Amino acid sequence: MTSDSAFKAILLEETDGKVSATVSELGNDRLPAGDVTVRVAYSTLNYKDGMILNGLGRLVRQYPHVPGIDLAGTVESSESDAFKPGDQVVCTGWRVGEVHWGGYAQRARLKSEWLVPLPEGLDLKRAMAIGTAGFTAMQCILALEQHGLEPGEQGEVLVTGAAGGVGSVAVAILGKLGYKVVASTGRQQLGDYLKSLGASSIVDRKELSEPQKRPLLSERWAAAVDTVGSTTLANTLAGMRYGRSVAACGLAGGNDLPTTVLPFILRGVNLLGIDSVMCPMPLRREIWSRLARDLPTDKLDEATSVIPLADVVEAGGRILKGEVQGRVVVDVNG
Repeated sequence: MTSDSAFKAILLEETDGKVSATVSELGNDRLPAGDVTVRVAYSTLNYKDGMILNGLGRLVRQYPHVPGIDLAGTVESSESDAFKPGDQVVCTGWRVGEVHWGGYAQRARLKSEWLVPLPEGLDLKRAMAIGTAGFTAMQCILALEQHGLEPGEQGEVLVTGAAGGVGSVAVAILGKLGYKVVASTGRQQLGDYLKSLGASSIVDRKELSEPQKRPLLSERWAAAVDTVGSTTLANTLAGMRYGRSVAACGLAGGNDLPTTVLPFILRGVNLLGIDSVMCPMPLRREIWSRLARDLPTDKLDEATSVIPLADVVEAGGRILKGEVQGRVVVDVNG
């Protein structure tokens, strides 16, 4: 940081309906309300960040704004009994980077109830390699376990949108836990990459995204993590085995669901909606604990790239074009 009171941040501003993003120097007086100030070390780049950086989807309503939906760093000052200066913390969810200023800044001021102590076994960089995407992936897997999925069970577990942030971490975790993972992607050139993460086989996205005339398909999937939605989710539901569950966490394909009640009535399929934004704190801590225990960190490291703050805007455009694979960590001081 350039001084005790100044810090660098990506500042979004809107002029005549057009959003621009620049690396700017701000003062502490610009920080929003909160009882904990964090010296940020790392953030991440997710698809939602790419949308926000480019002014898409009206995810941000008030400008100027600092984006970045994740952050990890060290407490600099605290008015809360829960944290003291020097504590290392992680923040995901709570619409940080959307409604509240986020992680693309060297300082952040937040509510203490949004923060999780850095789990034992993780450092700040790896915590952000996990980020909201990895957090959501583990939330999906916990929900599936709570509905009967057990390691070692025979049957295929489908992950749609497998090359994305949530999908790739889900593949890695499920593979480590011993499941037979089928990864769905529209980028067949990433097949070897997904198999290196833990997928046993690859299915072309088209196989799941084409509308089907039949409301039920052959029973195939023992469980599924869906990050796409729309027709892909409908076809996934139609191909579930009896009494099994789909954890749905994304709407990349749209929020329409062209299905019938038959998968739910005749096959007893469970559709589990996953929202990582307002996740209750006890579950949030459990998810981070499981991530520290069950995530294959060697594979996570191999699937992670690190970029400096100055490269975020350009990288945000590439992630919208589907040109980014794996996890992207932002070194806000780099």
